[in-house]
Formats: sequence, structure tokens, C-alpha cells
Amino acid sequence: MRHIAPALACVLFAAPVVPAQAHHSFAMFDAEHPVTLEGAVKEYRYTSPHSFIVLVVQGNDGETTTWTLEGVSPAELGRSGWSSKVLKPGDEIKVKLAPFRSGVPGGSWRMEDVSFSNGQPVVVAH
Repeated sequence: MRHIAPALACVLFAAPVVPAQAHHSFAMFDAEHPVTLEGAVKEYRYTSPHSFIVLVVQGNDGETTTWTLEGVSPAELGRSGWSSKVLKPGDEIKVKLAPFRSGVPGGSWRMEDVSFSNGQPVVVAH
């Protein structure tokens, strides 16, 4: 009985950690069918818990569509050399993403799948 109390205390203190780590699923993104887009950055948000790129893409018909793209945290971006200043409004980029399964113009992007439209990397590897 003496050993049960410390074990129970450990379980109770650790329990709140599990939900905090898994704040949402990525099931809403279709990683099986990636999409590659080219467009102009409207906004780049280097914010927690996720970064965002708002991208304006011109279709073949001349109409534009605004895509909202969710990325990883600024902490993870920073470890790879990204900062709040690597992208600015008007920058032309090419990005491969996992689109929303719902068909809404948006999706999830990874750092290694973003480059400027001329092929230059957004961040030079260090």
C-alpha cells in the first residue's frame, strides 16, 4: 500500500501532459495527394503554435485564389534557419503541400518543400 501512493501521484501529475502534446490531428490534410502551387505571399505569420503562409495563386483562367497554409512552430522553423523575415508580402514562391481533405484552399507545408519561384531556397542550408 505504501508504494501505491507515490505511483498514483506520478500518474496524476503526468496525465495532463498527454493531452497538451497532442493538440490536434493532421488527419484533415491529405498527405497522400500532395499539391504544388506557385503564387505570391500575401502574409507570412511566424506565430505559435503554428506558422502560416497566406498565398495568392493565379489560375489558368486568370482568377486568383487565396490559400491558407499551416506550417510547424516558429521554434522548429528557427532550428532550420527560418525567421520572421524570410518571407515578405509579394515574394513569389513554390510550395508542395498536403491539401485539406475538404477541398478548401489550404493545407499543410513543410520547410523543405518551399522555395522561391526561381528555384532559390528560402533558407540556405547551414
